[in-house]
Amino acid sequence: MVRGARQAAAAIQEFKPDVALVTGGYVAAPVAWASWRARPRVPLLIFLPDLTPGQAIKLTSRLAAEVAVSFPEVSHYFPGKAVVTGYPVRAELLAADRAVARKAFGLQDELPTLLVFGGSHGSKSINRALVSALPELLDQCQVIHISGQADWPWIADHFARGRGLTMMQHRERYHPFPYLNEEMVQALVAADLVVARAGASVLGEFPAVGLPSILVPYPHAGKHQEANAAYLAQRGAALMIVDEELPARLASTVLNLLRSPDRLATMSQAAAVLARPDAAGNIVRELRRLANPRMRPESRMYPQGTM
Repeated sequence: MVRGARQAAAAIQEFKPDVALVTGGYVAAPVAWASWRARPRVPLLIFLPDLTPGQAIKLTSRLAAEVAVSFPEVSHYFPGKAVVTGYPVRAELLAADRAVARKAFGLQDELPTLLVFGGSHGSKSINRALVSALPELLDQCQVIHISGQADWPWIADHFARGRGLTMMQHRERYHPFPYLNEEMVQALVAADLVVARAGASVLGEFPAVGLPSILVPYPHAGKHQEANAAYLAQRGAALMIVDEELPARLASTVLNLLRSPDRLATMSQAAAVLARPDAAGNIVRELRRLANPRMRPESRMYPQGTM
């Protein structure tokens, strides 16, 4: 921390910023401290993507001029400093075309599409539960599966051998990938339902495309992922399954939703209502205002659900 604060102070002295933006994690603390200690002091804006702040955010928020949060329910953690900007997402996500996305993956129009992934590194428990459920799932839907690099070798080997009679019958419905980068936008837009962990990005990306979800909070992530999943579930946009129940409940939960298009549509609408498509622009406006206090925007009440 001490070394990081010195390095941040040197960078600030050289660059002479008008404003500083940091997000969560302990690596933000030295930058926040150096910004506050700089002379002249550098106004600090913190962005909190999650629904609950970690220790680093709680501490550094005392040094911040403002804390940008994704949802109004988080504001009470930062009295007098919170600004509800929304969760910023890639512009490509808001502009993507569903028909083009489905064509890119070679999906069949008559079948619903399930997207399954476990975060940037993948999830062994989600991967194993999906592989076990695939014969039942592929009888009713098509699956885009992003396994993560760590599990890819055994998944690729498993299906190269063509194990499972039902799997062989519907092999063309299964679309496995170790990782997707730019193509992830198309995967989100193409899907009718997603099974995923509940990292902070689900609060922004799933509402941005009105995507219903089954969320499986990572059990070793403190309470952050639980809180994220509960927020979407309580608002009708998601269902939540605890990690240890996933093998027994995955197939039945997915199929019950896919067989209920009206319920899926309701969940999609509930997710879309939570979106703030201009969240990135909102954060930029706050940064510009802090850099130049004479700027007074007409309104800082940023609208929700304006897709």
